[in-house]
Amino acid sequence: MWKQLSKKYRERVKNLLPYAIACASGVLMGLTVAPVGAWFFAWVALAPLWVLVFTSPASPPLLGLAWGVGYHGVALSWITGIHPMNWLGVPWLPSLAITLFCWSFISLLGGLLLTLWGALMARWGGKKSGLRVLFGTAIWCGLESLWSAGPLWWSSLAYTQSPHNLVILHLGQLSGPNTVTAAIVAVNGLIAEAWINRHSRSSSSGQVVKQQLAIAISLFMTLHLLGFYLYSRPIAQPPAAALQVGIIQGNIPNEIKLIPQGLRRALAGYTTGYYNLVDQGVDAVLTPEAALPYFQRDLPNTSLVQAVKEKGVVAWVGAFGEQGTSYTNSLFTFTGKGEIFSRYDKTKLVPLGEYIPFEDILGGIIGRLSPLDAHQVPGKTNQIFDTPFGRAIVGICYDSAFPEIFRRQAATGGQFILSASNDAHYSPSMPFQHHALDIMRAIETDRWSVRATNTGYSAFVDPHGHTLWMSGYNTYATHAETIYKRETRTLYVRWGDWLTVVLLGLAGLLYQVIRLTHRRTGLTE
Repeated sequence: MWKQLSKKYRERVKNLLPYAIACASGVLMGLTVAPVGAWFFAWVALAPLWVLVFTSPASPPLLGLAWGVGYHGVALSWITGIHPMNWLGVPWLPSLAITLFCWSFISLLGGLLLTLWGALMARWGGKKSGLRVLFGTAIWCGLESLWSAGPLWWSSLAYTQSPHNLVILHLGQLSGPNTVTAAIVAVNGLIAEAWINRHSRSSSSGQVVKQQLAIAISLFMTLHLLGFYLYSRPIAQPPAAALQVGIIQGNIPNEIKLIPQGLRRALAGYTTGYYNLVDQGVDAVLTPEAALPYFQRDLPNTSLVQAVKEKGVVAWVGAFGEQGTSYTNSLFTFTGKGEIFSRYDKTKLVPLGEYIPFEDILGGIIGRLSPLDAHQVPGKTNQIFDTPFGRAIVGICYDSAFPEIFRRQAATGGQFILSASNDAHYSPSMPFQHHALDIMRAIETDRWSVRATNTGYSAFVDPHGHTLWMSGYNTYATHAETIYKRETRTLYVRWGDWLTVVLLGLAGLLYQVIRLTHRRTGLTE
């Protein structure tokens, strides 16, 4: 009896082992981003999943799910920082339940992407190593493109390299973040195929393994050399294009943000910071997302806008816009006369935080976490943001995760980036990941970026992704730097994500060729 139980236990462990390995390698990929930042793991952490999909009797879709949950669960664990939600009046236990639901949901959603990848690879991957690398890379990039076109997106494989590997991030200038993603997947695929062939009974397997490893190393080095070429190009800084911008990090805790104490503190902090920066000779001042939690109609009476009228220096103010009976999370340009010159409305709203997905179903179960009673709506996708200094590219908080928002604005003439955020809801690793995304957007569009946040990390970033200055965390701060307006147009800005289209086209074409060949030779797939 004990021997039978022991045998059953060993078989159960043996059956579960592939899923455990897949999950562990996903966790390894999750360690590439903040707070650990072990970016180099990204170049090998996908290989175990690849090997298991083609060599293990385990289900490829479930292997993908295990890897995806491991990766996204670790990378997005910062969402647990929203607990406790006492600043919203949510009791401790419901707050914990909401937090666990959010964490589980985004982890499983990320796992779904890998579930599809595993299923498609098992179906269409074929048996030839070279084709599998092409198919695997194309499918991965296609799925990331599909996900990033939706409402919920954050952890592309590309962002595992930011902010540490600036050289490879410059490939984003060619075809956006999917260029970096393709590089990571392809290198992992070649390593995995070498491991698979290592156990082949073919007499030439040893030579094949050496060739595949050599190709993997050559590809890794070649792509980094190409990135280094783009990285090493000098940045033109003509005096006529110079613009001195100041940022104010107000450091207003969410617990008091909307009560009289917080409102007084915000008005005092941002008004004082504005005066200090004007005395330093700045051309404009940027404030964070919802720096002044007032509606547009109330802004002219605030002390900050009164200070703008007094000093005559432009201010970009985060506040709430009005759209009928709804409101928007907006950034306003106030001219030196205290008048609104332009407005940008946040395009990507945070699910559960700013709107409820499937509100008809979930609205009665989960209340909107936004403290405002009105209904928040997203901005239009075709916005432009003109300023007295020229056209700018704007991203408010969650917008930073969606490269197409920045690419489109750069293509329509945006000359520099203004990023306004409030990351006070989460643990400290999230603001650092958010900063890493803004670095990617600066490199991809070849633009200087100014980032103002409520509690950190505020920063100035040049077009090569160098962080010129970064604030502390949970501190009040003001800082001024000179940035430069730019009108360059990278391949990505001009043509968008053309690489994914090419990869999918080649994969589809080769798949059809293989099918036709099989039919003509009487072979079955």
